[in-house]
Amino acid sequence: MAAPKPLEFGFSPEGFIIDQDCFSEFQYRTIPANLNGCGWIAAYNLRRALDHSVTFDEVRQELDDLHFLKIPGPTLMCVMRKYLKQYVPEYQETVGRAEALTAAKESRAGIFRYREGHEPHFTSYIRQGDGLFRFFNMADDFEDCVMPMEQFIRDHCAPGTVILLWVKDQAHE
Repeated sequence: MAAPKPLEFGFSPEGFIIDQDCFSEFQYRTIPANLNGCGWIAAYNLRRALDHSVTFDEVRQELDDLHFLKIPGPTLMCVMRKYLKQYVPEYQETVGRAEALTAAKESRAGIFRYREGHEPHFTSYIRQGDGLFRFFNMADDFEDCVMPMEQFIRDHCAPGTVILLWVKDQAHE
């Protein structure tokens, strides 16, 4: 078994979380957060993208506390919605690949709920301009990457439901 990655390697230079493998020392839903931390990481990154003053550990703990059952598992969508409703009340939800692609083009930042390979996953992104988006903590070798939204949906969203939780870009109002 490989040694855990140091925590400092889990962050981009701007403070976004890019690699959940670095969070094995933190618990989330009763297990090490490197195994199931993508939800709270995506919520933290979205709030950071929106210039909220919050620490990753505050987000982790609050999302963990919102789960009624204290058992291992991922972040539930009902919990993510409740959390975002409290801290990002302007967020919108879009379901479907084509619909998410259209909505993302009007977004400032957001969170995708999709399947990366066989695993359900949350990943966050921010708009970069010129039709490009920066994704955080997407997958191994894609911890911090920039690509067109069409490429993300085509290459990373496995068959199944795609949900986008997004915040509208002020320029599109």
